[in-house]
Amino acid sequence: MKRMSKKISLMTLTVMASLSLIAQEIEVKGRVMDADDKQPVIGAIVTEKGSNRCTVTDVNGEFSIKTERGERLHISYVGYKAKEIKVKSEWIEVYLKPDKVLLDEVVMVAFGTQKASRMTGGLSPMVRGGYPALPIPSFVRQEVNTEEYASFKENRFVSVAKQPLSTFSLDVDAASYGNIRRMINQGELPHKDAVRVEEMINYFSYAYPQPVDGHPVRIVTETTACPWNKQHQLMRIGVKAKEIPTKNLPPSNFVFLIDVSGSMYDANKLPLVKSSLKLLVNNLRESDRVAIVTYAGAAGVALPSTEGTDKQKILDALESLQAGGSTAGAAGIQLAYEIAERNFVKEGNNRVILCTDGDFNVGVSSKEGLESLIESKRKSGIFLTVLGYGMGNYKDDRLQTLAQTGNGNHAYVDNLQEANRVLVNEFGSTMYTVAKDVKIQVEFNPAFVNAYRLIGYESRLLDDEDFNDDQKDAGELGPGHTVTALYEIVPVGVKSSVGTIDPLKYQVAEKSTPKLTNSKELLTVKLRYKNPDEERSKLLEVPVLASSVKANASPEMKFVMAVAMFGQLLRDSDYMGDATYTQVVDLARQGLEEDPHGYRREFIRLVEATRQLDK
Repeated sequence: MKRMSKKISLMTLTVMASLSLIAQEIEVKGRVMDADDKQPVIGAIVTEKGSNRCTVTDVNGEFSIKTERGERLHISYVGYKAKEIKVKSEWIEVYLKPDKVLLDEVVMVAFGTQKASRMTGGLSPMVRGGYPALPIPSFVRQEVNTEEYASFKENRFVSVAKQPLSTFSLDVDAASYGNIRRMINQGELPHKDAVRVEEMINYFSYAYPQPVDGHPVRIVTETTACPWNKQHQLMRIGVKAKEIPTKNLPPSNFVFLIDVSGSMYDANKLPLVKSSLKLLVNNLRESDRVAIVTYAGAAGVALPSTEGTDKQKILDALESLQAGGSTAGAAGIQLAYEIAERNFVKEGNNRVILCTDGDFNVGVSSKEGLESLIESKRKSGIFLTVLGYGMGNYKDDRLQTLAQTGNGNHAYVDNLQEANRVLVNEFGSTMYTVAKDVKIQVEFNPAFVNAYRLIGYESRLLDDEDFNDDQKDAGELGPGHTVTALYEIVPVGVKSSVGTIDPLKYQVAEKSTPKLTNSKELLTVKLRYKNPDEERSKLLEVPVLASSVKANASPEMKFVMAVAMFGQLLRDSDYMGDATYTQVVDLARQGLEEDPHGYRREFIRLVEATRQLDK
């Protein structure tokens, strides 16, 4: 009996101890904020020290995690100093201080350490205080990097005497900036072909004036001295699309086309896709509709077209998606367009939203094949938005091709904060179109301009004859969109770096000098656009006087110049002249007037981090 009594006592003590342990587990909620401006830090990692428990802050900077009193929580986000908090209550407020020196020399890469360099290898979390800045689950780690970027040569200087016209399609994509930000935040300097300067510039919005005279777009210009070559001038062409309140936007027929193949398993892929699209679903109106098409080894319909008011049904369908299998992207694209055509809204917004890492491997998968497939769908009146996710196997070149060919735009989503920017803050400009096939043509006056160079837009160049050809595809603009292009100008009297050729052997060049007009104009900017439901273009034309060159640039122009200079430094450009990271930061700080969401301040932190990596 005594033995039995002892056993019962031991069992009782064990049960009581277990109950005591269980009772200690609580759900801790809290908010993570920037210590300087008290804004929420979206996407911060909250980890219980010594365990696998981990969560991420939402768009309000809030989090929830199960832990025990007395445990320590580790909170980190790239660009901030990590912080440890001892759990004393069920509500915690955390203020993270910006980290002025993000990284000096050492970067962790897969296994072991190496000096910071232009890497294309595995995942590389930065080290602070003995903790990785981003605690990455083991299944996310990739030893081999198979990311793909289209190779291109940057635009060179062109002689005005030989080529007075410059023609290109507007590019509203901003994927390059998000992607290189991800690489720098991982402790890597990006591959130069991942750096598209125009997409970096157009990641940011600018305070251009609203269109007038019934046109949906307006052109503004500014010309000043070039900061990396004082003998040259820099001209900004800004295009502003008309703003439309969200409540007045036409009804939408959305088809979410989601890659659920095995390559989308990682936490920063399909799980982030779900979280991203939930933000969009929360903003749907009664007049909107959503269908969900998925593809892995084959394509299928996960949700037929559903009214925007039935949000729970849409959210449940998203939540049920799982990753696995190969990637039949072309089949998914075809099915998504079929669903969109079946539910087509006349005079509405009909759009396929593709979410993928771009790693197509079944059926049509080449850039050329995908381009041909999308071209066949372009005249259906259905637009395309491409949202890229992930790292390690990201196929930027394919996604860029899809967006440019399919009357669409391309963004890279590396965290929930970026998803909030694309799908909530810029919902209208990203998901709607007010002008399509938008082209620019600039004619330079040889009386004032010796040579010029278009900065960026290498993949958007057009033949001069394409400007008046309404069959030629070009870029699209959404409500409130701002697009910016920069030209570096060599004035007459300043030696240019335009190359020379030997005299021709088999023909005699005529030595006739074209007769110049007496115009006082430096150049003329022309723009063609079509209304979304029309196939005939309209023309806008703005002359720029030679006397309009400013000695002092506006704050916005200074910020644009800072971003362009940063892009050229990242590309190790042949034309970056006297550019330095210090100049970039100084110019950017002078352009912080319009920064409601803190994107420009984030840019400065990114430049400061890059300066440390590039030592």
